[in-house]
Amino acid sequence: MTAAAPTPDRDALLAAYALPDRATRRVRMNFVASLDGAATVDGRSGGLGDASDRLAMQVLRTLADVVLVGAGTVRVEGYGGLAVSEADAAWRVSNGLAEQPRLAVVSSSLALDPESPFFTTAVTRPIVVTHAAAPAARRAALEAVADVIVVGEHAVDVRAMLDVLAERGLRQVLCEGGPHLFGSLLEADLVDELCLSLSPMLVAGDAGRIVRGAPELERGMHLVHAMPAGDLLLLRYQRG
Repeated sequence: MTAAAPTPDRDALLAAYALPDRATRRVRMNFVASLDGAATVDGRSGGLGDASDRLAMQVLRTLADVVLVGAGTVRVEGYGGLAVSEADAAWRVSNGLAEQPRLAVVSSSLALDPESPFFTTAVTRPIVVTHAAAPAARRAALEAVADVIVVGEHAVDVRAMLDVLAERGLRQVLCEGGPHLFGSLLEADLVDELCLSLSPMLVAGDAGRIVRGAPELERGMHLVHAMPAGDLLLLRYQRG
């Protein structure tokens, strides 16, 4: 049996995922998938990852201005207040960035609990992205604990969302899901990069793919790196 590849360290990953510039708006998607294409195990993506995947995720968060997630992902994956480590925060400051990235959640229904850890343990004020037709009472409750961005009349306008984030200096966007948010961004041709952790697992079952809700389309991507990390493979693709 061939020995597993060594796990890249933090510095190697910071170099591998380095950004060419921070002025150009960029949307990075970070996902994990099994060898047979499953995006989840038992309904959650966490079961597919390992320490290498988690380290890569922390590095990608360290490089981001804002981490963007869908409301369903917040509920299913149990997101709390996001914070990079003390060492990563120091790296950010030394590179002219805010100590911590912002955290933004996209929600049409605003079915989010203002007293959930996502808000109560946040180290920076969270951002909630919604549309004008979302329930007014829920919006008012969330405005007490988050900055609420309203884009679109009856559905979230993802292009306008990115414009507003960029106006606030949040140009480097790391999207961690879910698949429907990925689908919306892909359909609008707003995905610049995919960082995919290929898990050494076969899952079968009825698990969905990393993209859902978008019509069939073709978007060419080119490989930047394929980095072995133990039995897992860290793939970085950019749009062609």
